[in-house]
Amino acid sequence: MAEAFKFELVSPERLLVSEQVEFVVIPGAEGEMTVLAQHAPVMTTIKPGVVTVKAAAGKEERYVVFGGFADILPSGCTLLAESATHVNDIDRADITRRIQEAREDAADAKDDESRAKAEQFLSQLTTLEGALLPA
Repeated sequence: MAEAFKFELVSPERLLVSEQVEFVVIPGAEGEMTVLAQHAPVMTTIKPGVVTVKAAAGKEERYVVFGGFADILPSGCTLLAESATHVNDIDRADITRRIQEAREDAADAKDDESRAKAEQFLSQLTTLEGALLPA
């Protein structure tokens, strides 16, 4: 059995997870990361995606996050999400609304840098939608 460590997933509304886990897979800005006990210290931004949590007791859960950052230390990992919910609680209307807002942000961008950021966020959301909610 893998060594366990403390993981917390926090959104502005509530604490979603606070438990001992074997591993966590997070959607880091530079790509997916698997965090294990004794991980080297890292702080990374989080892109919209799915967080997979394998509890020390063996149960695996998935949560959808919409940005934020993760603070990873050898003793644990804290993910502070802009918005987070259990994957079973996601609905198509929420994802569709977020995609529409991202399209509007891209269309209303005042400069190339703002437009590129909005288009990247839109791409991440549409990828997430395809992964979670197949038509």
